[in-house]
Amino acid sequence: MKNDTLSGLTVALALVPEAIAFAFVAGVEPLVGLYAAFMMGIITSIIGGRPGMISGATGAMAVVMVSLVAQHGVEYLFAAVLLAGLIQILSGVLRLGKFIRMVPHPVMLGFVNGLAIVIFLAQLQQFQVADADGNLVWMSGEPLLIMLGLVVLTMAIIHFLPKLTSALPASLVAIVSVTLLVFYLDLDARTVQGVLADMSGNPQATIAGGLPEFHIPMVPFSFETLYIILPYAVILAAVGLIESLLTLSLIDELTESRGRGNKECIGQGVANTVNGLFGGMGGCAMIGQSMININSGGRGRLSGISAALFLLTFILVGSSLIEMIPVAALVGVMFIVVLGTFEWASFRLLGKIPLADTFVGILVAVVTVLTDLAIAVIVGVIVSALVFAWEHAKHIYAKTYVDKYGIKHYEISGPLFFGSVQTFADLFNPKDDPDEVMVDFANARVYDHSGLEAIDALAERYTRAEKRLHIKHLSQECQNLLVKAGDLVEVNMLEDPRYHVADDRLA
Repeated sequence: MKNDTLSGLTVALALVPEAIAFAFVAGVEPLVGLYAAFMMGIITSIIGGRPGMISGATGAMAVVMVSLVAQHGVEYLFAAVLLAGLIQILSGVLRLGKFIRMVPHPVMLGFVNGLAIVIFLAQLQQFQVADADGNLVWMSGEPLLIMLGLVVLTMAIIHFLPKLTSALPASLVAIVSVTLLVFYLDLDARTVQGVLADMSGNPQATIAGGLPEFHIPMVPFSFETLYIILPYAVILAAVGLIESLLTLSLIDELTESRGRGNKECIGQGVANTVNGLFGGMGGCAMIGQSMININSGGRGRLSGISAALFLLTFILVGSSLIEMIPVAALVGVMFIVVLGTFEWASFRLLGKIPLADTFVGILVAVVTVLTDLAIAVIVGVIVSALVFAWEHAKHIYAKTYVDKYGIKHYEISGPLFFGSVQTFADLFNPKDDPDEVMVDFANARVYDHSGLEAIDALAERYTRAEKRLHIKHLSQECQNLLVKAGDLVEVNMLEDPRYHVADDRLA
């Protein structure tokens, strides 16, 4: 309980600037982001499928929200988040969480490395300040040296303190130590309040607020509204589930335990639904904060619950203390997260794994940085599937022989699908074959409509050559779906295999 509680406090401190920053990315008030972090964190920690995983307002979802808020206003955002939550709940009920297993390991590596780069780049904006005209410029001179010094000090405490004691989370000790150092030495360092003031343009800006209030989205209940919010809701639901389930898989690997994907889908959905009804911007699992939690000793549900409750406490009564924290301390914590998240071992794999896997990992990382996580993972899965299809297309071959009756036999082995139909067709030479040919599919499997068409095309080639073709050992389903070769199939109820073929005609 001590580890979970203290780890939760560390996470809550890191959540504040992240939630504020993502709120501004989405074009909403800071409290909308803070409320989202609180509601996402506490609900997913209670009913989600992965103890120790932290959820909150995230940049991956914030970038999807920008145009909706800009064009239609924040009320439409709340409606879209509510609908996205319902879609996520439905995904969990339909047990779609298992499909995360289809994400290959190179895609996972690319996801982790790409997200580490994104987290790193997001911290660089803290090294920018507003000039006299309100434009952001890079720090220089003494402010830059102070910022860099505090970042390095924070990272040093986090790195070396665990070698001395594990009584307190190193990240929490680092944040408190650097804050006290800045306060007592009166250093000119940017604080959370300074960041909030720069982002809002209001020098008196604060994170102080009350409890979230029940609020039905003020939008017309019509098909026109549904037409507006549905595309955003689907994308938000997909992005949220992909990032959450991939983060869940990563934490499973780190903790050598197993989370429940479908339960997490429902937890994320309930949390986003509540966000839509209580004025939050929604969110999903956060890999950075989850890594802080795991590295600080947080393993149970209490860590996420305490992080959410601490965050709510900051909003209600502790805003003045949190606004004193130097941004450099939080940046240092996130830099340590970046170093721990990036899979440095992937560099050692170069040259030791297939070139296609290396390409997929790099591609996913680059797309994650340039666009967003959902697009990167989808691109990675598609490219991996095409590579798989290409490689398996090479695995179809035939053993041939002519028996004592002058009949030529083709014993086919391997998968017959869209990727291998050309190789399959090249196995045969109707012009030079004898008058009777037997094709045996006992060691082959027909997977899709393209495979069926290839068999039909083969039958037509032998018919044009005025030669007799016999086909055996096809499943009953294949026999029913064949058009031109149907009469050429020899049926043997005892020997014919049974399997299904992916074909629209079966629907």
